[in-house]
Amino acid sequence: MAQTRFAPDRGLTRRMVVTMFLLGLLYVVFVAVLITLGVRAVVVLLIAGGILLVQYFMSDRIALFAMHGRVVSPQEAPELHGMIDRLCALADMPKPRVAIADSDVPNAFATGRNQKNSVVCVTTGLLRRVDGGELEGVLAHEMSHVAHRDVAVMTIASFLGIVAGLMTRVALYSGLGGRGRDDRGGLPIGLIILLVSALVYAVSFLLTRALSRYRELAADRAGALLTQRPSALASALVKISGEMARIPTKDLREAEPFNAFFFAPALSGKAGLAALFATHPPLERRLEQLGRISAQLGQGG
Repeated sequence: MAQTRFAPDRGLTRRMVVTMFLLGLLYVVFVAVLITLGVRAVVVLLIAGGILLVQYFMSDRIALFAMHGRVVSPQEAPELHGMIDRLCALADMPKPRVAIADSDVPNAFATGRNQKNSVVCVTTGLLRRVDGGELEGVLAHEMSHVAHRDVAVMTIASFLGIVAGLMTRVALYSGLGGRGRDDRGGLPIGLIILLVSALVYAVSFLLTRALSRYRELAADRAGALLTQRPSALASALVKISGEMARIPTKDLREAEPFNAFFFAPALSGKAGLAALFATHPPLERRLEQLGRISAQLGQGG
């Protein structure tokens, strides 16, 4: 991984390694069970692998297309480019492509498999609602995702959950779902496949959501330390979270599938059990962390 001046985060690196290891182990066991039950898992894995390669190498284009974003030149968005140029100089990292999405939902995201193939996108709603310091804080947060390579890890980890569903459909449509009980007179094979797939999906879902919440805290921390202005990032978080309440629910639900890659969730769950399924930590926790960083830097706010 290319070194940058973003603060390294060993906790994030460790969690990414552990998450990918556990997911890999989970799917090895999953495939072994399917093969034991008579499913031709190799064919399914080849198909899923091909889809994963497309998503990995084209994740930036896919995300921009889905969010109706377009890459803009320095002439089209001079202030935005200027901020990213400054942050790249501070972080000593290659400049990502800069994009704007025509959406009133105030948000931003970064995607791409590495620093040389990345894009940082902001919405028109964000540009209208935050000031220069707040925008710089949001951009630093997003660029830290690229520097830490957690965007690529999340792309792979999020996709693995789809494999379970794909294998289940192939198994059921190939006739296994209609077969009788297994050789020991137990549950029908189709039901066994369905239960195992559901378990695999649930575990992979919880693992990726836990990683997603931590990586947001890591990006807040790295972005605040780079700009030395945690209060500006905290102000952006408060402002964006408040503005979300004024966005039509229909628009928020359309953006919700991209929550894992957004700066702030379009729709967030309440505290309690729903927190296990959240892509982002609670706003209070993010603000508390930024407050501690402000104190460490000797700032008052």
